[in-house]
Amino acid sequence: MNSTSADRVSASLDDPRYYLSNFQFVLDWVAARHHDLLDDAELAFLRDFPQLPVASRALLVRMVMRRGEVFRRSRLDYAEIGDTTAALAPLQHAGWVEADPECELSELFRQLRLPELRQALADEMAAAGVSRSASKASLHEALQARLTRPRPLSEWWPQAPDRLVRVTVMPLCDRLRLMFFGNLRQDWAEFVLTELGMQRFESVAFDAASRAFGRRAEVDEYLFLHRLRERLDAGENPVVLGETLAESPSAEASANAWLASRRARLLVHLGREAERQGETQAALGLYARAGDGEGRIRRLRLLERCGEHARAHALLEQAGEVGEREAQALARLRTRLRRRLGLTAEPTPREASPERLDLTLPPTGERVELAVVAHLSSPEAPVYYVENALIGGLFGLLCWEVLFAPLPGAFFHPFQSAPADLGREDFVARRRERFEACLAELDDGRYRHTIARHWQTKQGLSATFLHWERLSWPLIEQAFDCLPAAHLRACFERILADPRGNRSGLPDLIQFLPDGPAPHYRLIEVKGPGDRLQDNQRRWLSFFQARRMPVAVCHVGWQEAP
Repeated sequence: MNSTSADRVSASLDDPRYYLSNFQFVLDWVAARHHDLLDDAELAFLRDFPQLPVASRALLVRMVMRRGEVFRRSRLDYAEIGDTTAALAPLQHAGWVEADPECELSELFRQLRLPELRQALADEMAAAGVSRSASKASLHEALQARLTRPRPLSEWWPQAPDRLVRVTVMPLCDRLRLMFFGNLRQDWAEFVLTELGMQRFESVAFDAASRAFGRRAEVDEYLFLHRLRERLDAGENPVVLGETLAESPSAEASANAWLASRRARLLVHLGREAERQGETQAALGLYARAGDGEGRIRRLRLLERCGEHARAHALLEQAGEVGEREAQALARLRTRLRRRLGLTAEPTPREASPERLDLTLPPTGERVELAVVAHLSSPEAPVYYVENALIGGLFGLLCWEVLFAPLPGAFFHPFQSAPADLGREDFVARRRERFEACLAELDDGRYRHTIARHWQTKQGLSATFLHWERLSWPLIEQAFDCLPAAHLRACFERILADPRGNRSGLPDLIQFLPDGPAPHYRLIEVKGPGDRLQDNQRRWLSFFQARRMPVAVCHVGWQEAP
C-alpha cells in the first residue's frame, strides 16, 4: 500500500514552473493507474510530452489551465517561458496547438475588444447599417445572422496586429484530469491551493489499483453526460438533448450505479427546462426516463398540474418502498390527488409542531440568526449559531477513521475530502461494522476521547461534515456536558440512514443550559419574515419531536422605525 498525501505532490510555488511539475505528476499518475483505459493518441501524448522543450511544455500547461481553447498570442507572455513564438513552434509541429484557427463570430467577440471589432467588421457594420456607437452586445446581435461561416482571424481582420492559436488537446487533457480526480469539478488549482496551505487533505493509504474508473466506457459516459449538461447550460434545446442522451455511447457504462445516478440527474435537469419552455409531454417523458426519486416526484407534480389526477394517482400507487425524502413528497401528493379524485382520505402522520418562539427585534443589518443569538444568549444559557456544523461535525470527528478508511473505490487521488462512494446505496453497508464500533463508544463514554483526539490531530483538514471555523473546542466541551450521548447516537444513526440528505437541515442554533440537576440544551430553528421551513428541516423537526429531544422554531419580526 502506498500512503499518498497532497502535501507531498504539489510543487513548491517558489519554482516559477510549479504548474508544469503538477501537470507532469497527473500524467504519471494516470499512466501508472489507468494505462489500460488509454487509447493510442493518449498514450502517445503521455510518451511525447516530456520530450518537448521545457518552455513548450510550460506554455501548453499554461493554456490548458486557462478557460477556453483559443488564445491571443499577445496574451501568452510569461517571464518563465520567454519567447512565445519559439515555445509555440514544437507544439504546432506536434499538432497540439493550431495556428490561426478558424473561429465563429461568437469566438471572435470573445477574443477582441469593442474598438478592435469595429475595425475588423467595419465593412459588415456598414452593410448592415449598424451604428459605430453600438455596444458589443448590440453589434453581435446585429451581425450573427449575416456572419455564420467560421474563418481565421487573418481572414476576419487581415490587418490584425495579433493572431490566435487553439489548443487541440484540451479534450484529451480534460479526460486525463477526469481520470485523476474522478470528476471535472476539481482542476489544477487544487495543487496551488494545497501549496498555499488553503486546503489540506487527509493522507489515505491506497494502492496503484485504486482508481475512479474501471473501464474506458465509463470515462466516455461521464464525459458524454458532462458535455450534454454544458450544452443545456449554454441554452440548447432540452428536447433535442434528451434525444441525444438516448444515444449514449455506452449502455454498458450506464449499468454502473454511480453513472446511472448522474444520467438520472441530467434527465431531471432536461425535464425541468423542457417544462419551463412549455414542452409538457417531452418533460413527462424525460422525468419518466429519470426513474424513481426526484424524477418520479416531478413527473407526478406535472401530471397533477395538467389535471391528469387519475394517471398521477395510478403511478403513485405503483411506488414501492422509498426513502424518507421521497416518502414525504409522495405523501403530500397522495393526499391532494385522493381529495381531487373524491377518494376517501387516508390518515396522514401528524406533522411536527415544535415549541414556537415569537420575537420582535430591532433591525441590526446582520443575519437574523445572529440577531436571535444576541437576544437569547446569556452567560447562564449561551446560544451558538451552529446550523449543521455541530452535530454533523461531532459525527465526522467520531467516525473519522471510518470515513477515511481505504476501501476499494473510496479513495484514488490525494485531494479527496470524502470517500467517492459517500452518496451510493452501499456506502454504509460496506462499513457497517466499523460504524457500529464508533457508535458503541457513545454507550460507554469513549466518544469524548476519540472526538477530542481527532479535533486536535485533524484540525483544518478538508473533510465532509466538518466546518472547522464553527467548531471551537469550547463549543465541543459544552456539547459534551449538555448533549446526552443517547441523543447524539440517535442523530448519528439518522445521518447514516442517508449521509448526503441528512447532513443538512439541522436547526440553526443551540442553547446550552448547564445549570440545574441535569444539564441540557435546546435546538432552535430561526425563521425571519417570509421564511418557511424547508422539507429537510421539517424531517429533522419530526425526528426530534418523536424522540422528545428539545427543539423550537423561532419566528422573528422586525420592529418598525419610530
